[in-house]
Amino acid sequence: MALEDHWYRRTWLSRLLLPVAWLFGALTACRRTLYRRGVIRTFRARVPVIVVGNLSVGGTGKTPLVVYLARLLDETGYRVGVVSRGHGGSAHQPMAVSVDSPPQQTGDEALLIARSCNAPVWVGRNRPRAVAALLAADPCDVVLSDDGLQHYALHRDVEIVVVDTERGMGNGWLLPAGPLREPPARLAQADLVVQHGAAPDAEYSFELRLETARNLASGVARRLADFRGEGVHAVAGIGHPARFFAQLKRLGIACAEHPFPDHHPFRAADLAFADERPVLMTEKDAVKCAAFAAPHWWAVPATLVDRGSRIGGAVRRLLADVTR
Repeated sequence: MALEDHWYRRTWLSRLLLPVAWLFGALTACRRTLYRRGVIRTFRARVPVIVVGNLSVGGTGKTPLVVYLARLLDETGYRVGVVSRGHGGSAHQPMAVSVDSPPQQTGDEALLIARSCNAPVWVGRNRPRAVAALLAADPCDVVLSDDGLQHYALHRDVEIVVVDTERGMGNGWLLPAGPLREPPARLAQADLVVQHGAAPDAEYSFELRLETARNLASGVARRLADFRGEGVHAVAGIGHPARFFAQLKRLGIACAEHPFPDHHPFRAADLAFADERPVLMTEKDAVKCAAFAAPHWWAVPATLVDRGSRIGGAVRRLLADVTR
């Protein structure tokens, strides 16, 4: 059983790791206190910075929310810039991401953002340097940080924390005994807590709907419902592959599941299955597979549905408050 499997239950192994988790928590709290009191300096950008992050390890839907907010703020009249860590990419120094950038350099999430919204995107392992490089190149009004909640070297004006309703806080313990980078109490300090998934009582929540598929070789679009009865291979190298597989099954699509680690560097051999059934993959995976795509490979984009448009309204209000 993988360590991650123990994070969502209180097992013998997770209990065994509790002393390490307590040490991790103490170090994390100390580090945050040093930043908050100014002992360690933070970088304050000349424009508002909105951080979209989470407390737990693994995918919660941060990147689709960043894309949604970038589009929303662009429509509102803001010039938006985006920074990303560039997970899975080789870039050490800040670099701009274009729609044609190689994913091996920029990482999959940053490239997906660049292709999904009208905003300059920069990656960099050092967030303050990435923001500074972005602002030096583009006169943005606001910067969105994809992830980076725990990167306190970057001052943030608005914090948005995304919680996966399906997995929640796991067993409630910090790494490595559980999936949390910070304790659940940290949620109370965020400006906005957003639930991803079914959360009827949540004030702010969204879902990701799968409706269409795009052929990686030809670009032709097809209704996802048309794959019912065919039998497909479902590929997901994301933080929570089971969510993607379950969504396909709820649409009546019978699929052979092929989970891969998050940010997996795909090769053609990874998708060389024994038959020619359609291969459906997430958009995040597709940006790494397009260069060697076969005719029966399809990307499945996820459409974010902001329930009641409450998230968008709240972010606009928060941004208006910090720009007064």
